[in-house]
Amino acid sequence: MSTRPTLLVTGASGQLGHLTVEFLISSGKGRIIAGSRDPEKLADLVAKGAEARAVDFNRPETLATAFEGVDRLLIVSTDSIDQPGRRLIQHTAAIKAAKAAGVKHILYTSAVSAAPDSASIALLDHYETEQAIVASGLSHTILRNTLYVDSLLMSLPQILASGQWFHAAADGKIALVTREDCARAAAAALESDFTGDQIVEISGPELLDRNEMAAIISELSSKPVAAIGIDEASLTDALKKAGIPDIFARLLATFDTAQANGELEVLTTAVRDLTGREPTSVRSFLADHI
Repeated sequence: MSTRPTLLVTGASGQLGHLTVEFLISSGKGRIIAGSRDPEKLADLVAKGAEARAVDFNRPETLATAFEGVDRLLIVSTDSIDQPGRRLIQHTAAIKAAKAAGVKHILYTSAVSAAPDSASIALLDHYETEQAIVASGLSHTILRNTLYVDSLLMSLPQILASGQWFHAAADGKIALVTREDCARAAAAALESDFTGDQIVEISGPELLDRNEMAAIISELSSKPVAAIGIDEASLTDALKKAGIPDIFARLLATFDTAQANGELEVLTTAVRDLTGREPTSVRSFLADHI
């Protein structure tokens, strides 16, 4: 009889979940189940050795069955932020189902410095999800991921074209981390034998402000880029004029304010501690993509 634990990752058709499952398959330390509301999107993971299972947070009545037989569960936070409170409802349903199904350890991808009084409107859902996990009594690991350096790629073409990077982060610093490092860390935490309760802050290797990041972009692209500080309201308006929906514009702008307040100034060795590898720097990541 196999003693390998059964590990399930939700949101496995998304970028973070998909990468996490790939790392789990590579290590081969458990029975891997990839969960998605559309299992057909997981064909490539199944071909590599994972099992596919329907996991739909919008159908809470199905979740206990979806989590049946699972030892360790990674709940990848959903992107349902278009309706206030919707994401928390989804996460809470998953937590309750995990307990009902007898899951032994639950992991959750939260965000750096999740707190009820954060300037970032995205962090309240994460904080309240963390509280729901604690209240469940389940053994748990909270993975507080710093913002992805990958997100810079969306705005990089415009930044390079204009030579201007408008922001509301003032001189606040952040240790941006790659999505790949977060996935690698999540896989390592999921397949570990840790059975207590812990919060792990996941960061990149160095704290940088916008001026320092702009200097790196300038150097790598050989194009002058200036970071220009503006206030949150002006940034929100600019993002909306650029075609970004209101809720997402506000989310991005309030992350900047949180950075300006020093909320995101977190630097840890968690990626190295969990994976045995140093996290990728902003410079190294951008050098591969710019």
